[in-house]
Amino acid sequence: MTEIFASFLGTAIKFLFFLFISWGGIVCGKKYRDHKDAASAAAGANETK
Repeated sequence: MTEIFASFLGTAIKFLFFLFISWGGIVCGKKYRDHKDAASAAAGANETK
């Protein structure tokens, strides 16, 4: 019974680790995309003047 609980706990820790890694990637990717879009919009605004 202890081995089953230990295995479950290890799997849960791995799951949470990968969950936080993926969440961080999504947040960083969104911030990067927003930054890139803002720079592109600023460059486009300068070209139209």
